[in-house]
Amino acid sequence: MTTLLREHAEQQFAEELEALAQTDTHRRPPNWKLSPWAVTTYLLGGTLENGFTITPKYIGSRRLIEIAVATLATDHALLLLGVPGTAKTWVSEHLAAAISGDSTLLVQGTAGTSEETLRYGWNYALLLAEGPSERALVPSPILRAMREGKLARVEELTRIPADVQDTLITILSEKTLPIPELEMEVQAVKGFNVIATANNRDKGVNELSSALRRRFNTVVLPLPATLEEEVEIVRTRAAALGRALELPAEPPALEEIRRIVTIFRELRAGLTADGKTRLKTPSGTLSTAEAISVVNSGQALAAHFGDGRLRAADIAAGLVGAVIQDPIQDKIAWQEYLETVVKEREGWKDLYRACKEISE
Repeated sequence: MTTLLREHAEQQFAEELEALAQTDTHRRPPNWKLSPWAVTTYLLGGTLENGFTITPKYIGSRRLIEIAVATLATDHALLLLGVPGTAKTWVSEHLAAAISGDSTLLVQGTAGTSEETLRYGWNYALLLAEGPSERALVPSPILRAMREGKLARVEELTRIPADVQDTLITILSEKTLPIPELEMEVQAVKGFNVIATANNRDKGVNELSSALRRRFNTVVLPLPATLEEEVEIVRTRAAALGRALELPAEPPALEEIRRIVTIFRELRAGLTADGKTRLKTPSGTLSTAEAISVVNSGQALAAHFGDGRLRAADIAAGLVGAVIQDPIQDKIAWQEYLETVVKEREGWKDLYRACKEISE
């Protein structure tokens, strides 16, 4: 039997979704698999009346998730906005899995995304043989979502060229996609909507037109508010990734995760946690997602080249690589942080030595 590297959310959490569906007595919008209450519970976690535990997929403001879910029950599309690494894609996938039972209707936005990617294309062999026909039409994920009454996802919307972005205006305002070649149109079935994600620190961002922005309700996903909140996010996701990859290592020690997260938060803020020392801020985002990656790569090193326990030497390479994006500016900021903070912090000598060895 083939083992998948990464299952879709609706596959990975099928048991939780089924448990919610069975106990969900709240009203469901047309074509929704779960009610807005159950979707929110799926995202934020909780214990059902029958004692079944729903694991949290997102750790953060409940109100933000409620606003996102409520938006998708209206005729407005949802735009998840924030800096890289704030779980925009993760939330988008789980919203689609809970609401439509299908998170695969996805358009990945890039500078090369064309109108056909958002609307429809053609099977050119059939087009040449038969001319324009429904059989020759290749529907986009958005067109399929319109026909099936599901959620479509558009990742990195602001990386798509502005004139291509505006293809969405008719779809979102009229809930219709004209196909002039066939003298027909596709009208959206109830349950259809769009979740888009965008980050505001990406190079080459194409601002949304005011006409398109009006079609979206924007929810800004912030970075974790507290150290403990971010530590818990990293611990949960790193443990899940370690199990999925079947790494023969112990779960990462909470203290090591706390050190990584502390470093990221201090460098992001340009200030130590005690507020006493100002720091140079590196050019990278140093997001929660990058902290998870540092822990994950450290687990792989510990599993295959160590004793299976995550140690300072295992996380040093990933840590230095995450911080130093600009070989000149970031290296200066990192060296200063190592000497003035890490070296002097009680119990961090092992991390200082490991990072110093990698940095030199």
